[in-house]
Amino acid sequence: MTPDELSALVAANDITTVVVGFTDHYGRLMGKRFDADFFIDDCLTHGTHGCDYLLTVDMEMEPVEGYRFANWQEGYGDVHLVPDLGTLRRAAWAERTALVLCDVVDDASDSPVAVAPRSILRRQVTAAAGAGHVVQAASELEFFLYRTSYRDAHEQDYRDLEPAGWYVEDYHLLQAARMEDYVGVARRALAASGIPVENSKGEAAVGQHELNIRYADVLDMADRHVVMKQALKELADAQGVSVTFMAKPDADQPGNSCHLHLSLWDGDSNVFDTAGGRSDVFRWFLGGWMAHAADLMVCYAPTINSYKRYQSQSWAPTGIAWSTDNRTAGFRVVGHGPALRIENRIPGADVNPYLAYAAALASGLDGIRNRTEPPAEFDGDVYSATGVDSVPT
Repeated sequence: MTPDELSALVAANDITTVVVGFTDHYGRLMGKRFDADFFIDDCLTHGTHGCDYLLTVDMEMEPVEGYRFANWQEGYGDVHLVPDLGTLRRAAWAERTALVLCDVVDDASDSPVAVAPRSILRRQVTAAAGAGHVVQAASELEFFLYRTSYRDAHEQDYRDLEPAGWYVEDYHLLQAARMEDYVGVARRALAASGIPVENSKGEAAVGQHELNIRYADVLDMADRHVVMKQALKELADAQGVSVTFMAKPDADQPGNSCHLHLSLWDGDSNVFDTAGGRSDVFRWFLGGWMAHAADLMVCYAPTINSYKRYQSQSWAPTGIAWSTDNRTAGFRVVGHGPALRIENRIPGADVNPYLAYAAALASGLDGIRNRTEPPAEFDGDVYSATGVDSVPT
């Protein structure tokens, strides 16, 4: 929505709260909840502030020693949170609430904080634009739904949670229908929040689901990804159930993936595609993405749990290989013509999308600059292959 549309909704008492947020390095939304009138009178123009320690804390919100950016010696000051009004939207999963995402800015220099996740992705978007490319992207997020509430899950030490289903529901419409009381509400809430939804489907584990939203410019897609996760968690909390995007919540079942889909565009043309098939740009981008995958695993697999997902025949890749429409490969090439794209199957659903997409772009653009050739296309089962680089463990 536009600021004028927000003002009208606030005047009509349809919006009373505006959530102002940005992600930490784990991809969690941090920020403040504003009285809507105060947001319009002050924050809309001037933004707000937050403690710089938010970019250095651990998962339990404990300050971590050793960062130059923020530390006890420097006193943990503020950063300026500047709303990106292009992200302003109704948060339809919450009562009379709007939400806006922020860029994190240094108060003294009035420049983007270089280590903030959204800043990191913005730099790669700028680099792609400098090379003449617009980046289109999509996140394919999976999650587990439990009939156990978040509070009860905590009290149970996250053990013996009750899955929403009781048998594997991959594409299974009857079992998936049993989750429609939650997933259907989620689809409708996202659509009403300005996030176009494609579909939802059961996945390859008990109580596991996938909800797909429309592709977009890569920064917009990363924003949608973050808002979607926040919405799904808040909806679950409101229903007394819980969802998790952990990469591997159950050792005996497939994990939660976040397959990343990318293509480069020049105007209305997908530059990965040519009349003769796949372009040089496609090949070099793929080569760069693959060449740097192991070095940038921290952006695709950010926690210890992330690495538990990489098991043979688990639908998570174990080899850094590429293949056409082959789900055993770390890099799967799908689509044709304008829909031609590269799918990276390495990331889990615990990724911070700003960092994962930034890593992908930095790698692919480096590949284009250096004309990095990918290895030969793999034919067959990558799980049983020899002579293929392994996904780091």
